[in-house]
Amino acid sequence: MVGIIAEISPNMSNFPTHKHIASWAGVSPGSNESAGKNKNERITYGNKYLRSLLVELGWAASRTKHTYLSLKYTSLVGRRGKKRAIITVGHKILTASYFFIKNKNAFDELGEDYLNNFRKDKLIL
Repeated sequence: MVGIIAEISPNMSNFPTHKHIASWAGVSPGSNESAGKNKNERITYGNKYLRSLLVELGWAASRTKHTYLSLKYTSLVGRRGKKRAIITVGHKILTASYFFIKNKNAFDELGEDYLNNFRKDKLIL
């Protein structure tokens, strides 16, 4: 968290939304849609120091046990691959950090059951 604050500063008025900071950091997913088909696109260019920090944090978070971020990584790695899953986890970390800094909230781990319970609401039984 200290490295993220060092790169973006604790003043969140520069970034109106979490999407702006993700784009500035270079971890926002590109979207290329043509004729109703979504195509994979490279991540955007941005702050290379913050992006490399987020990748390191993503690898560390993927190795933890019984956490939301590790479960998110394992759910994505089979479909997207290791490196894209790590970028997604880094994006999640940056988005969470944005809201922690902006709202001055403490970190609250969602837990490994969060995704399972979240998906149960979406299932049609």
